[in-house]
Amino acid sequence: MNNEKTVSVLNDLLNITNDRIEGFSKVEEKVWNTRTSLKSDYDQMVSQSQAMKTDLIRLINERGGNPDNTTSTAGALHRAWIDVKNSFSGDNAESTLENVVFGEKAAIKVYEDALDSGNLCSESTQVVSEQLHQLKSSYRKFENLEERN
Repeated sequence: MNNEKTVSVLNDLLNITNDRIEGFSKVEEKVWNTRTSLKSDYDQMVSQSQAMKTDLIRLINERGGNPDNTTSTAGALHRAWIDVKNSFSGDNAESTLENVVFGEKAAIKVYEDALDSGNLCSESTQVVSEQLHQLKSSYRKFENLEERN
């Protein structure tokens, strides 16, 4: 297994995980303060993202790589678009929740692509598979948020 390719894929996942953390910080301001029943789900997803980030950084370091602890360009553009869109829509909660679902779908896609790439060692594959399972579980929670309120 080529460590450089593994590190590159893991850094892509680290970037999308950082995107997720940044996205959740924007959601908190717009949704969680008015939808207090969702606060525990939010807190769990933030904790989950932080743990995922820690695991990815550990895997990168163990393979001799340098963690790229930034967000992705696509994620930054998406968050900027959300800010622009919200400035015209009045920050409505439904629109924000739709953006969360969009972000979770994007993260799931990146994780599935990482697993399909064949560039992960066995330990990384196991960790990434577990993280993908967590992402899918979070996605299902977000997908059903509007029905719960």
